[in-house]
Amino acid sequence: MNESIHKYAKIGLIHFMAYPSTIKGEGPIEATIRKIAVDDYFDAIEITWIKNTEVRKKVKTMLDSSHLSIAYGAQPRLLTTGQNINDLDESKRIVAVNNIKEGIDEAIEMGAVGLGFLSGKYTEERKEEAYLALVKSTKDICAYAKSKGGLKIAHEVFDYDIDKCSLIGPVDIAKRYAEEICAGFDNFGLMVDLSHLPILHESSRVSLIPVKDFIIHAHMGNCYMRDKNNPAYGDVHPRFGYPGGENDVEELVEYLKVLLEIGYLNPEKRRFLSFEVKPVGDEDSDIVIANAKRVLNLAWAKV
Repeated sequence: MNESIHKYAKIGLIHFMAYPSTIKGEGPIEATIRKIAVDDYFDAIEITWIKNTEVRKKVKTMLDSSHLSIAYGAQPRLLTTGQNINDLDESKRIVAVNNIKEGIDEAIEMGAVGLGFLSGKYTEERKEEAYLALVKSTKDICAYAKSKGGLKIAHEVFDYDIDKCSLIGPVDIAKRYAEEICAGFDNFGLMVDLSHLPILHESSRVSLIPVKDFIIHAHMGNCYMRDKNNPAYGDVHPRFGYPGGENDVEELVEYLKVLLEIGYLNPEKRRFLSFEVKPVGDEDSDIVIANAKRVLNLAWAKV
């Protein structure tokens, strides 16, 4: 492709993955967000909770002047607390939903245009019950977001049998779920991620085509599946080209081609296309980010 990728999408970075010491809402949040804000390769940033009120104010001031589009990842609010919005214990389910509602409030405070979350673990024998609990929770979350101005709500599709073991999940159930929620809420959609496709045992075409009408957010990254003793095993988002990893330039090329084919990459409606990459071991975050930008440049040139 000769035209810039930036014409077709808002290229973003998931801050709390690239700088994992910030994922619990603490750590060097201000300094690391500034690194992204001054890098004009990025059109967008995805942030998560910021527990300190003063830090949150400083970050908002910085982002207000940056011309970055902002999305809010509520996944850490669930993953770092062990909460599950499809918990079959009703009291625990409500706690998880209220946590997401607090995330919606913070997302709006920070100027975000959307919020992402994920479904929780389930057991095969009670899968349908977990699905019904998820639908109940999602409708509550979407209604709350509607009442606050219509913030977009995106459910990220995760693996179901390797790492996060989330209910959503394989493409068939993801489609059923999206159809059911979108029938009642126009502020809902699915978030897809190249890094999750290998651990979902699905190709870009298999995973994206059936749900093309529901995709409102996209991530790109890598994963590793070969050795459970490797620190990159599972849903850890190692850099592109990580030894033994599943995704590099060619896999990103295929993903971009499918996103272009289904109209997600669109000059008339530039949507988020964010890197989800994380340093492994003592790798340098800034080098891992530079790696991602180089890989996208190479991949887009082949589309």
